[in-house]
Amino acid sequence: MAASKLPVSVLVVIHDPGLRVLLIERAAQPGFWQSVTGSLDFPDEPLAAAAAREVAEETGIVADGGLRDWHLANEYEIYPHWRHRYAPGVWKNVEHVFSLEVPEATPVRLAEREHRAWQWLPWREAAARCFSASNAQAIEQLPRRLRRREPV
Repeated sequence: MAASKLPVSVLVVIHDPGLRVLLIERAAQPGFWQSVTGSLDFPDEPLAAAAAREVAEETGIVADGGLRDWHLANEYEIYPHWRHRYAPGVWKNVEHVFSLEVPEATPVRLAEREHRAWQWLPWREAAARCFSASNAQAIEQLPRRLRRREPV
Protein backbone atom coordinates (compact mmCIF):
# COMPACT_ATOMS: atom_id res chain seq x y z
CA MET A 1 0.00 0.00 0.00
CA ALA A 2 1.33 3.44 -0.94
CA ALA A 3 1.89 6.00 1.79
CA SER A 4 -0.77 8.66 2.20
CA LYS A 5 -0.12 12.08 0.73
CA LEU A 6 0.63 14.81 3.20
CA PRO A 7 -1.98 17.61 3.34
CA VAL A 8 0.71 20.26 2.87
CA SER A 9 1.59 21.43 -0.61
CA VAL A 10 3.36 24.12 -2.61
CA LEU A 11 2.11 26.20 -5.52
CA VAL A 12 4.73 27.81 -7.75
CA VAL A 13 3.71 30.51 -10.23
CA ILE A 14 6.40 30.45 -12.92
CA HIS A 15 6.60 33.65 -14.98
CA ASP A 16 8.92 35.55 -17.27
CA PRO A 17 9.97 39.23 -16.93
CA GLY A 18 7.01 40.27 -19.11
CA LEU A 19 4.57 38.59 -16.69
CA ARG A 20 3.72 35.74 -19.02
CA VAL A 21 2.81 32.78 -16.82
CA LEU A 22 3.49 29.11 -17.48
CA LEU A 23 0.43 26.88 -17.18
CA ILE A 24 0.44 23.10 -17.48
CA GLU A 25 -2.51 20.85 -18.25
CA ARG A 26 -3.13 17.81 -16.06
CA ALA A 27 -2.88 14.53 -17.98
CA ALA A 28 -5.64 12.80 -16.03
CA GLN A 29 -7.97 15.82 -16.16
CA PRO A 30 -7.90 17.40 -19.63
CA GLY A 31 -8.88 21.04 -19.46
CA PHE A 32 -7.51 21.43 -15.90
CA TRP A 33 -4.78 24.06 -16.29
CA GLN A 34 -2.59 25.01 -13.37
CA SER A 35 0.74 26.26 -12.15
CA VAL A 36 3.24 23.82 -10.69
CA THR A 37 1.86 22.26 -7.53
CA GLY A 38 2.62 19.28 -5.35
CA SER A 39 2.66 17.86 -1.86
CA LEU A 40 5.62 17.57 0.45
CA ASP A 41 7.32 14.18 0.14
CA PHE A 42 7.99 13.88 3.88
CA PRO A 43 6.86 15.84 6.98
CA ASP A 44 10.13 17.74 7.52
CA GLU A 45 10.78 18.60 3.85
CA PRO A 46 11.51 22.34 3.69
CA LEU A 47 8.85 24.19 1.69
CA ALA A 48 11.38 25.83 -0.65
CA ALA A 49 13.00 22.45 -1.32
CA ALA A 50 9.60 20.95 -2.15
CA ALA A 51 8.86 23.89 -4.46
CA ALA A 52 12.19 23.52 -6.31
CA ARG A 53 11.71 19.74 -6.55
CA GLU A 54 8.19 20.07 -7.97
CA VAL A 55 9.30 22.68 -10.53
CA ALA A 56 12.10 20.38 -11.73
CA GLU A 57 9.89 17.26 -11.77
CA GLU A 58 6.94 18.85 -13.56
CA THR A 59 8.67 21.24 -15.99
CA GLY A 60 12.37 20.34 -16.16
CA ILE A 61 13.20 23.89 -15.04
CA VAL A 62 15.91 24.21 -12.39
CA ALA A 63 15.03 26.92 -9.86
CA ASP A 64 18.70 27.81 -9.07
CA GLY A 65 17.76 29.71 -5.92
CA GLY A 66 15.34 32.01 -7.75
CA LEU A 67 12.25 30.97 -5.81
CA ARG A 68 10.40 33.75 -4.06
CA ASP A 69 8.47 32.67 -0.95
CA TRP A 70 5.30 34.76 -0.70
CA HIS A 71 4.77 33.75 2.95
CA LEU A 72 1.18 33.06 1.95
CA ALA A 73 -0.67 29.89 2.88
CA ASN A 74 -4.08 28.95 1.52
CA GLU A 75 -6.21 26.37 3.28
CA TYR A 76 -8.80 24.64 1.15
CA GLU A 77 -10.99 21.57 1.05
CA ILE A 78 -9.51 18.65 -0.88
CA TYR A 79 -11.79 17.62 -3.75
CA PRO A 80 -13.73 14.51 -2.67
CA HIS A 81 -12.48 12.48 -5.66
CA TRP A 82 -8.87 13.05 -4.54
CA ARG A 83 -9.32 12.38 -0.79
CA HIS A 84 -8.47 8.68 -1.17
CA ARG A 85 -4.83 9.73 -1.60
CA TYR A 86 -4.73 11.07 1.97
CA ALA A 87 -5.04 9.44 5.40
CA PRO A 88 -8.59 8.69 6.51
CA GLY A 89 -10.35 11.79 7.83
CA VAL A 90 -8.07 14.27 6.05
CA TRP A 91 -10.13 16.71 4.00
CA LYS A 92 -8.17 20.00 4.12
CA ASN A 93 -4.85 20.96 2.58
CA VAL A 94 -2.53 23.89 3.30
CA GLU A 95 -0.89 25.26 0.15
CA HIS A 96 2.20 27.51 0.39
CA VAL A 97 2.69 29.96 -2.49
CA PHE A 98 5.96 30.70 -4.29
CA SER A 99 6.89 32.34 -7.58
CA LEU A 100 9.82 31.81 -9.91
CA GLU A 101 10.95 34.25 -12.58
CA VAL A 102 12.65 32.64 -15.57
CA PRO A 103 13.99 34.09 -18.84
CA GLU A 104 11.50 34.57 -21.67
CA ALA A 105 10.91 31.41 -23.75
CA THR A 106 12.47 29.12 -21.14
CA PRO A 107 12.16 25.55 -22.47
CA VAL A 108 9.70 23.26 -20.72
CA ARG A 109 9.98 19.48 -20.39
CA LEU A 110 6.79 18.02 -18.93
CA ALA A 111 6.44 14.99 -16.69
CA GLU A 112 4.25 13.15 -19.20
CA ARG A 113 2.49 10.99 -16.61
CA GLU A 114 1.31 14.15 -14.82
CA HIS A 115 0.84 16.73 -17.56
CA ARG A 116 -0.03 16.69 -21.22
CA ALA A 117 0.51 20.27 -22.47
CA TRP A 118 1.97 23.62 -21.48
CA GLN A 119 1.58 27.24 -22.54
CA TRP A 120 2.86 30.69 -21.67
CA LEU A 121 0.02 33.21 -21.25
CA PRO A 122 -0.25 36.86 -20.17
CA TRP A 123 -1.00 36.81 -16.44
CA ARG A 124 -4.67 37.82 -16.73
CA GLU A 125 -5.37 35.08 -19.30
CA ALA A 126 -3.48 32.56 -17.19
CA ALA A 127 -5.53 33.44 -14.10
CA ALA A 128 -8.76 33.03 -16.06
CA ARG A 129 -7.68 29.62 -17.38
CA CYS A 130 -6.82 28.05 -13.98
CA PHE A 131 -9.27 25.51 -12.56
CA SER A 132 -8.09 26.22 -9.00
CA ALA A 133 -9.36 29.38 -7.33
CA SER A 134 -6.25 29.71 -5.15
CA ASN A 135 -4.02 29.35 -8.22
CA ALA A 136 -5.99 32.03 -10.10
CA GLN A 137 -5.81 34.36 -7.08
CA ALA A 138 -2.05 33.88 -6.81
CA ILE A 139 -1.57 34.76 -10.48
CA GLU A 140 -3.80 37.83 -10.07
CA GLN A 141 -1.49 38.98 -7.24
CA LEU A 142 1.66 38.55 -9.33
CA PRO A 143 2.18 42.19 -10.50
CA ARG A 144 1.59 43.53 -6.98
CA ARG A 145 3.79 40.90 -5.33
CA LEU A 146 6.60 41.73 -7.74
CA ARG A 147 5.91 45.48 -7.45
CA ARG A 148 5.81 45.58 -11.21
CA ARG A 149 3.48 47.19 -13.68
CA GLU A 150 2.05 45.21 -16.52
CA PRO A 151 4.07 45.70 -19.72
CA VAL A 152 2.55 48.24 -22.11
